[in-house]
Amino acid sequence: MWIYHNPVGITFGSGSFDKLAALVGARPYLLVTYPDAPFTALADRLAQRLGPPAGAVRDVAPNPDIADVARQASQTAMLKIRPEVVIAIGGGSVIDSAKVLAASAKGFATVEALLKGEEAPAGWQPLPLIAVPTTSGTGSEVTCWATVWDRKAATKRSLDHPALYPEAAVIDPDLMRSMPHDLTVSTGLDALSHALESLWNHNANPVTASHAISAARSILDVLPALVDTPDDPDLRSRMAGASLSAGLAFSGTRTAIAHSISYPVTLRHGVQHGIACSFTLPMILDSLADADGLTGQALRDIFGPDLRVGARWLAAFLDKLGIGLSPADYGIDDAEWQSILTEATAGPRGRNFIAQITTLQPVLPCAA
Repeated sequence: MWIYHNPVGITFGSGSFDKLAALVGARPYLLVTYPDAPFTALADRLAQRLGPPAGAVRDVAPNPDIADVARQASQTAMLKIRPEVVIAIGGGSVIDSAKVLAASAKGFATVEALLKGEEAPAGWQPLPLIAVPTTSGTGSEVTCWATVWDRKAATKRSLDHPALYPEAAVIDPDLMRSMPHDLTVSTGLDALSHALESLWNHNANPVTASHAISAARSILDVLPALVDTPDDPDLRSRMAGASLSAGLAFSGTRTAIAHSISYPVTLRHGVQHGIACSFTLPMILDSLADADGLTGQALRDIFGPDLRVGARWLAAFLDKLGIGLSPADYGIDDAEWQSILTEATAGPRGRNFIAQITTLQPVLPCAA
């Protein structure tokens, strides 16, 4: 028995940003975005259709910290006009921050409770959210959780509730054409990780596997070409579609061991999330060389009949993108690596992984 559910209304395609006004309607809106000029231009473009926002949070930083979102929630609580919808325009950090602000519509205490794994207060309902991703990788536009970092406590926390699925996602590949090289690579690899993590997962099912296979195949085909021709509209569209498929896959399974490993790598060593959760993928694939059932068949649909060869091919794919394949490449010595792995396998994402592992060793790349 399996269940798949995703309630997000999706609008996809070039020019779809202009459909946003119709989705918002006459509702006063809270805008959440980055402070950079391209996002100011998008905010102005939206205001021309909808009028000015009831309030705006424009100081979202990468990997939002609990202190930052608490401050932003306090500021939005003092708005004279109460927003009836939140619009997030940006990458995963913006969409995650917007989920926190939507959840704190009646006070940040609710967010704190949810972050501790406690029940929401009776009658609690977050503000509806419309997510407009400007990167191809996060998948946050179709999930019901948000990552919140707590650097003071040196940990990653998760805001997680079914009511936090966005009301709608507007995915316009035109908004992604100006992404710089490093962001294109890291977000693309985050999407690849989402796809593969949803396959070697106890929660995998035929629907998530179908999305994951499609996503992984597309990313492996498109990402190297996109790095060479970043302004190509067709490649950007295909990458956006692959990221969406990966999001729909892991929205039904959550992530697994690679993401569990990635959190301390990001916190302690400052490694970009997409890199931190992807450099281990060849190692994990190699450890599943004998996998059978849905996972084994899906992985062979992507990488061919011999998964050990597939792991070496994946290592070569990452190597050509400039991704280090060893923990040592990120300043992690053997003792810390073993500690990270032990903690990761015991965590909730690690427990989603279908296999038992005590060690992971780098895989040598081979010719594609």
